[in-house]
Amino acid sequence: MPTVMYVSLQGDDKVLRFMMDAATGELEPLGEVEVPGGPAPMVVDPTQHYLHVARRGECKISSYRIDQHRGELSLIGAIPLPTDPCYMSMDRKGRFLLSAYYEGRGVTVHPIGSNGAAGDAPVERRETARGAHCFQTDPSNRFAFVPHIAGRGPNEIWQFRFDERTGQLTPNTPAKVSPEQPVGPRHYCFHPSKDMVYFSNEQGCSVTAYRFDTAAGTLSAVQTVSTLPDGYTGQNSCSQIRITPSGKFLYAPNRGHNSIACFAIDSSTGLLTSAGQAPSESIPRAFNLDPDGKFLYAAGLESGRLAAYRIEQDSGRLQPLKTYALGARPMWVLAVSLAG
Repeated sequence: MPTVMYVSLQGDDKVLRFMMDAATGELEPLGEVEVPGGPAPMVVDPTQHYLHVARRGECKISSYRIDQHRGELSLIGAIPLPTDPCYMSMDRKGRFLLSAYYEGRGVTVHPIGSNGAAGDAPVERRETARGAHCFQTDPSNRFAFVPHIAGRGPNEIWQFRFDERTGQLTPNTPAKVSPEQPVGPRHYCFHPSKDMVYFSNEQGCSVTAYRFDTAAGTLSAVQTVSTLPDGYTGQNSCSQIRITPSGKFLYAPNRGHNSIACFAIDSSTGLLTSAGQAPSESIPRAFNLDPDGKFLYAAGLESGRLAAYRIEQDSGRLQPLKTYALGARPMWVLAVSLAG
């Protein structure tokens, strides 16, 4: 199946489109679509047929149909929002669009219509606290978590039960998990086969592995590992986090040290071991993997370029391949498998 890469450019009001070579990781520019109002986070539905883009400057979400041959985008709807979302995801069934709001202090759940577009009126709007930075359901689609960074937020992970029929949220017991140190949990990813969840810590410059109780829907921290090399004392913060489909490797960018922190995951315990840091473009805020976990693509927020890497399948280390010019303020990188 062909793979298309989308990159949102908040500073240029565009979403770029590339075709990825599955063997080499090479990207072929295919074109762009104008998306006014500062496009930033993006998400694709589970069928890979619909793309949703948050326009942070205009406080809107636009929905697009994806052509399954070349990945062209056709606008099918746009909805207004009370404030701008910093993160979006889909529930596991593709029935609801989940959004987190940093300054908006909370999350919303919007229904997806029969045409694939996000519906205007949310079925759930839940106030949490300032600094809400991510919102996803677990693989069973019964639980959801909302991390809040430290300093400007309460340094907490809010735990919810999620009703996949209605989209409603109910606070879990306990309702929150608070890290012992002000590390600032930001984004997270689930291990594909183990009961583990990994959080990137924005202020702590680290990744914390949490044991996930799949019956209760709760988290307990078991390990925290630095994303930085020993001896580094400069300014830094972490951004997004990704795990390979195999569950063998995990990655988290360093903004300041300007690198991608690489980790190997123990096949029996799920714990992390550092595999070093790969130099990146300046301020690597947005990055992602290809669907097979063979390549990694990281965009420099300041440089306006996209760096491509090959993932060494024995160690998880990154081998630089090529750099691509993008534009102003790349905010999200997303790879989508097409039906072809």
